[in-house]
Amino acid sequence: MSLGYAEKLSYIEDVGNVGMVEYFDPSHLLREKIDQLAIMIKKSKHLVVFTGAGISTSCGIPDFRGPKGIWTLQREGKALPEASLPFHRAAPSLTHMALVELEKAGILKFVISQNVDGLHLRSGIPREKLAELHGNSFMETCPSCGAEYFRDFEVETIGLKETSRRCSVAKCGARLKDTVLDWEDALPPKEMNPAEKHCKQADIVLCLGTSLQITPACNLPLKALRGGGKVIIVNLQKTPKDKKACLVIHGFVDKVIAGVMDQLSMQIPPFVRIDLFQIILVQALSNDKRYVNWTLQVASAHGQRAALPFIKSVEISFLDREDYKAAILDKQPFRLKRRTAYNKAFEMVLKLNFSDGCGCSSLEIDVPVDFKVSTDCFDFDKDYIFQKLRDKAVLESRCGQNAVIERKTILTPRSDVTTYAIVTNVVQYSKTCKAALDSLSNGDLKKRKASVTGTGSSRKRSKGPSKCKSRSENIRGYM
Repeated sequence: MSLGYAEKLSYIEDVGNVGMVEYFDPSHLLREKIDQLAIMIKKSKHLVVFTGAGISTSCGIPDFRGPKGIWTLQREGKALPEASLPFHRAAPSLTHMALVELEKAGILKFVISQNVDGLHLRSGIPREKLAELHGNSFMETCPSCGAEYFRDFEVETIGLKETSRRCSVAKCGARLKDTVLDWEDALPPKEMNPAEKHCKQADIVLCLGTSLQITPACNLPLKALRGGGKVIIVNLQKTPKDKKACLVIHGFVDKVIAGVMDQLSMQIPPFVRIDLFQIILVQALSNDKRYVNWTLQVASAHGQRAALPFIKSVEISFLDREDYKAAILDKQPFRLKRRTAYNKAFEMVLKLNFSDGCGCSSLEIDVPVDFKVSTDCFDFDKDYIFQKLRDKAVLESRCGQNAVIERKTILTPRSDVTTYAIVTNVVQYSKTCKAALDSLSNGDLKKRKASVTGTGSSRKRSKGPSKCKSRSENIRGYM
């Protein structure tokens, strides 16, 4: 999963301590610490969370320094672990989604991540409340206007290099760059400055799944101490900052956070992934105007030349037209060229076969074609449609729901472009959370719950304008 990122990094002899021993607090002590953490979070006025690779290991993404970490295995001369699913299909963990709920409740003020897996942004943490110190493997940025593009494919380069795509903002068109740092790259002020600001304001900086070894990022949590704030560390290995922390918990992050959310009587929301694709129909009338030469393409919404990683193949058939030959497109670009009579309408059925990691195997879409009729153009409210798709997916507990969100016509060459949104993954965390709680509890956890939740009303996210300047408005693409 993160193997590609590790292999792209420049070679460096000293990556710090690896193969670190993992420690586990005894069950009774772990429960006591979870209670203590829940009480501190409930009382917090400015909670900041600082995350590392340990929060993504349950997503199938290996860490770097653990007993089976990437750098540990490299130093031992052992083969690297094989990914259980493609990097671009990784779904957020229980912890990622718990942080989303804490942010929506107004408890969590800011997230600082050292990870490049993009899972905080994909989970739903607002961009203006997130600093990705080391970049995002799925993000491209425009060095000219500052626009950000969140992709459904892993960007091919690291080291803040130019990519093959350009900015789509009107009157810009600059060459885009990746956002992932190499060893010699300095932390970007755009991420570092708000991270430092929030650490100084924090009354609690909660460090989750990080060995706190990489400088200067590892020193950020300590900035809370100067203002009277506290540092809490949840990690399986010991860290150089343990002595500065008021509470150190040795346990799986998901298990700890599941216990905290239970103590706070807060539900962990499901994760619903929505992907976009386009169906493009290009047409050209023959000289005698009797025939149409047309090309159908199933393409990425991020550009016709961009990868479409979640579709494996496309099967095309024609309803009630035995004289039209069916086709199977199993290589990208998914493109079909045909010549048909201008005055004959027909209907195609496209069966999209999805790649590994998607929650459904295929989807069929009807595409009516009548070259004599003009195509209606529209651009629906995407946020509204996305929310309707999410709600339906959660209600039905399955994926495959889809909707057209935009249709436009390009005059030269004559092209009809229809953009679809489709739910490709639905992850419910109730079973995972129950398993984590069952492993913690012998009955004591629920007995102590009342002392944590109390009788006070829960805080809600303010409906007023944010004091932070929003960065999410400049993000193109979707989760």
